[in-house]
Amino acid sequence: MPANLASALITKLTVSNNLDAADIRAIHGLRIRERHLNAGEVIVADGDRPSDCCLIVEGFAFRSKTTSDGERQVLSIHIPGEIPDLQSLHLKVMDHDLVTVTRCRLGFIAHDELREANRQHPNLASALWRETLIDGAIFREWIVNVGRREATPRMAHLLIELHRRLKAIGHTNDGEFGLPITQTDLGDCLGLSVVHTNRVLQNLRKEGLVSVSRSEFHILKPEEMERLAGFDPTYLHLSPST
Repeated sequence: MPANLASALITKLTVSNNLDAADIRAIHGLRIRERHLNAGEVIVADGDRPSDCCLIVEGFAFRSKTTSDGERQVLSIHIPGEIPDLQSLHLKVMDHDLVTVTRCRLGFIAHDELREANRQHPNLASALWRETLIDGAIFREWIVNVGRREATPRMAHLLIELHRRLKAIGHTNDGEFGLPITQTDLGDCLGLSVVHTNRVLQNLRKEGLVSVSRSEFHILKPEEMERLAGFDPTYLHLSPST
C-alpha cells in the first residue's frame, strides 16, 4: 500500500485527536485498496449496502440527497483525510449518495479490517468516533446555514469553514485554497439557484472580500468575512482539547 494513502488519514485524525505510536502503526498497517474516480461519479449510492469505507486521499466529495422530483441538496463537502461513510460500519444501508466533486484518489478499507483495528486499538476507535461526532457538529451548522442565514452570509460561512478545514491539513496558502466546484454544485450546497449563487459570489468579489480564479478561492479579508458570516469555529473542533 502506498504510504501516503494512510498518511492522508493520519494527517486528518491528528488535527483533532491525540494518536500514539501504536495507533499510527495500526493505520499504516491497514490494507487500503486504491481507486481513482472522475468528477461527478457516485462512490456509494443511496440504498447500497457497502462492505468497506471510503477514505478521500486527494480531491473533494459530497454527500447529497435527491427528492422524488429530482431536486438535490448537498449535505456536506468532504476533504482529504476524511472517511465520509464511516457510519456504514454500523448502519448497513446507505441513506444518501456519496459523490465525487472533483477527480478523486480514494482508498477503500474493508469493514472487517476497520473493526479489527478498533478492537485492538481503543484509542484509534475513540478517534474515529470523535470524527463522526465532529461530522455531526458540521451537519448541524449546515442546517442553520441553509435554514436561517441570508444568502450572502450563508456563502461567506461556507467559504470560511472550508478554508479553516483545509488550512488544518495544510491545503491552503495565505488565504487561498483550491475548490474546483461548479456554481450548480455550490448552489446545491447553499440551497440557492445558480443565478442567485452567481449574484452572491459577485457581491463578495465586489466588496473585496473574496477573489476567485478558476478553481481557486482567495479569502482577502478573513476577519470581515467572519463578521459577515457570524462565524464561530468552535463546531469544527480543530484541536484535541476542544
